Amino acid sequence: MTGENRFHCCATCEHFRTEKREQGIVYRCSRLAYETRPEWQFHCWSPTEKVKRLIAKEMNRMDSP
Repeated sequence: MTGENRFHCCATCEHFRTEKREQGIVYRCSRLAYETRPEWQFHCWSPTEKVKRLIAKEMNRMDSP
């Protein structure tokens, strides 16, 4: 997955996790062990299978005449 796309953000990554705590919800990257936000973007992005299918569907639609 190279280039920019509208799906690229932490919330669509397979490593994105939410943790409910007394203070509220905390978002973390399970791979990097960092706190993150759903809308942030990093170069290590690994989209979930669902997002991969959505990207493929969108690419096929763009390739069709």
